[in-house]
Amino acid sequence: MKIRDKILIQKYYLNVFNGIFLALGLMLLTFGLWLLFDRNNLFSELFSSGKNQLVAYISCILLGIGSVITFTSAVGFLGNVMENKCLLVTYMSFQILVFVTQMALSVLIFMKKEEVHNQWNNRIDEVISEYGNESLAEQEPVWNILNAVQHNMECCGRYNVTQWERNKNKENSTQIPCSCTKSSLKKWFCDVPRDSTYSMGCEEYLNTWFENNVLILTAIAISLLITQIFLITLTGQLCRDISKNNIWPNEL
Repeated sequence: MKIRDKILIQKYYLNVFNGIFLALGLMLLTFGLWLLFDRNNLFSELFSSGKNQLVAYISCILLGIGSVITFTSAVGFLGNVMENKCLLVTYMSFQILVFVTQMALSVLIFMKKEEVHNQWNNRIDEVISEYGNESLAEQEPVWNILNAVQHNMECCGRYNVTQWERNKNKENSTQIPCSCTKSSLKKWFCDVPRDSTYSMGCEEYLNTWFENNVLILTAIAISLLITQIFLITLTGQLCRDISKNNIWPNEL
């Protein structure tokens, strides 16, 4: 096979994998923007207020990686179309840099996952204790999301209805959130018999939501790493064949 034909094949596959790489990068960007600006999801509301800025940190990491991937993809596309060795070498260098960074972040996420999960549960317990406190009106958005979870999933508290006994913002000890019942009243607490409340806790649903989002991020990260291995290999081979073609354009 002529070197020129090999170059054309390599350019085609490089464009294909570079397109996949760009799509995954845009997914990370979208995920980061969602966490940063969507105030209708429980994770953002739980971890974006007060001293806990976990959402801001995660969002910045995702936006940073997504932006670098988008820029790197543009450099690769130009280098591929123009068959410019300088751009291709720059592209490969960025790929290696992003690959090493992602590996380090993947290890860090794996090591910190349990810690974040514990923070998640502790923060939900904290919200339940603060729920309905008139002096914490800025927390109402997260209370509303918790109400929506309890009402829609027909559950109460993180592990069961007795968890609401620790809440000190009720008018009397027998009250529970209206969202723990079939009541449509628009207020924080209701006086209802205990046997008419949802008995199941929301922990399973909340943990499933958390695990699903971690799984999505993990799948994107693994896909990126696999794609980058192909891209680095293809780019290196393409650079070598372009050099050969410039010296021996008619070599078989």
